[in-house]
Amino acid sequence: MGVPTQTVWGPPPSTVLEAETDPAKKARRARRLALILPREHGAWGLLLVPMITGAGVAFRASVHVAPFLLLLTTALALFSLRTPVESLLGTSAMRAQSSEEYRTVKSFVMGLGAIAAVALGALLWAGRNAGLWPLGAAVLAAFAGQALLKKLGRRARMLSEVVGTIGLTASAPAAYYVITGKFNAIAWMLWLANILFAGDQIHYVQLRLHTATAEGFRAKLTRGWDFAAGQAVMTAVLTIACMTGLLPKFASLAFAPLLFRGWFYFIQKPSPLRVRRIGWGELAHAVTFCVLFIATISLQRPVQ
Repeated sequence: MGVPTQTVWGPPPSTVLEAETDPAKKARRARRLALILPREHGAWGLLLVPMITGAGVAFRASVHVAPFLLLLTTALALFSLRTPVESLLGTSAMRAQSSEEYRTVKSFVMGLGAIAAVALGALLWAGRNAGLWPLGAAVLAAFAGQALLKKLGRRARMLSEVVGTIGLTASAPAAYYVITGKFNAIAWMLWLANILFAGDQIHYVQLRLHTATAEGFRAKLTRGWDFAAGQAVMTAVLTIACMTGLLPKFASLAFAPLLFRGWFYFIQKPSPLRVRRIGWGELAHAVTFCVLFIATISLQRPVQ
């Protein structure tokens, strides 16, 4: 009689080993992504919404698509470079530590740098789009100011975000300029409108985070008086811009949902704070703003 064999139930040893190491692999992958991908998801909207509004208005007067695509590529590449560069320099919470992480991050930086250099070189080749030079200097100054304000700590956090917004929303006049070849009143109007919109969004999100436990109109207004003041200032600026002709009169309609959302918060019933829901809500407002702003500008302002 032969020796009886024992039946072993369950996965083979290799499968068990893979199952044991799978969480570690996922953790390493998540860390690599955190080292190279921007973590400020809202900043994508602050960059792309102005660029879309600028392009939407500009395409009414011109159909130069190639310069816009080069600008879009350059902006996305440069924006994506920020996180991996900070990981290499050790200026952010996530820092490259192992030699493998350094190689991954360096490869990413070199690839994005090459893409940005080629796209920007083609955009500025032979002296074309020279107006981007002073605009780029203004953007660099805004980001430098934001970096200095961040060093002041939490008390300057809101101001630093607003200053950074000035740099990101410059994508609106930049898109308009490379498509039309003009840096005129419309370009300045696009920049101003997007600064107002983005600034209100940033302030609203901070309001919701800091007044999550407040109940009732008086409590909310006490904690959020600065946001209410900001809404009032924005309304005044929009009114003056429309009265002076910088903005077409009906262009202010693009801001109506944003203003209503801000004022309504003070009187709405208390509800649990859901950060993800707030994010999706602000995305919806951004899409609405783009559509309404482009539509009202295109319907009212003559081609210049």
